[in-house]
Amino acid sequence: MAHEPQHAEQHHHDPMNVTNPEHASHHIVTPAQYALVFAALLVGTALTVVAANIDLGVFNPIIALGIACTKATIVILFFMHVKYQSHLIMTTVAAGFFLFIVLITMTLSDYMSRAWGLW
Repeated sequence: MAHEPQHAEQHHHDPMNVTNPEHASHHIVTPAQYALVFAALLVGTALTVVAANIDLGVFNPIIALGIACTKATIVILFFMHVKYQSHLIMTTVAAGFFLFIVLITMTLSDYMSRAWGLW
């Protein structure tokens, strides 16, 4: 038993697997925090409507995507509880965002290169 790995020994003393960092504690989000998140999303929606009604030329889609990404980040952090998870979960979500940005960049670069000046 002296040569057994430590995690196997902990498993016998920890049947609920509490030492796992994913299960160590759960953060409780209060209704007040959800109200603040809801208010922030409403402000983001209002900003989207205002930005859509102002002619900013080529900056309209950039501003719209910026507001949309900010709102998506708020949803992911609070409604999906990523803010209160381990660094592994946060890294996985960040990798998903990075892959999304890469795919969008590749798609848009292909789209814009097909008909110069016609888009």
